[in-house]
Amino acid sequence: MRRPKLTAAVVLLVLAALAGTMTYTGYLVVGVLADYLGTGRTIAGLLLGALFARFPWLSKGKFRVFGLLPKPVRRPLIISLLALCFIHFVAQGDHVHAAFPGVAIVFVLTFPWLRRAVFDRMVSSVFNFAGKKSPKTTDESVIDGEFREIKDDR
Repeated sequence: MRRPKLTAAVVLLVLAALAGTMTYTGYLVVGVLADYLGTGRTIAGLLLGALFARFPWLSKGKFRVFGLLPKPVRRPLIISLLALCFIHFVAQGDHVHAAFPGVAIVFVLTFPWLRRAVFDRMVSSVFNFAGKKSPKTTDESVIDGEFREIKDDR
């Protein structure tokens, strides 16, 4: 990195824009859901909050977190709510408001890949700094093993 201050400023600007986009998208989703349910924004927001809430729990001496929705259902439900909001605004011809759920859908779909890529980059920079070499490629056809000589004193 040639300019760490500039890089940090750009990263913070991108994170602030992403936070604003996601916040406004949440506002839009609650509004669309309230419109379809025929309730106010407060009730719709409380329903979504209760649906996605997660609570701590101690079970068998281990700390666990549980919620109403199982883990495999959460992401598809979030994407379907965002898609509903996106389709709602596209059908109304409001393309500016439709852009916010569209960006949120792309972010939610690409977040696991982004997290893995950033984590791998951070780990590789730490290993290179520490002098350790992380394996660049792994070949599944190569069997790795250690061989030791045993001295036979007969």
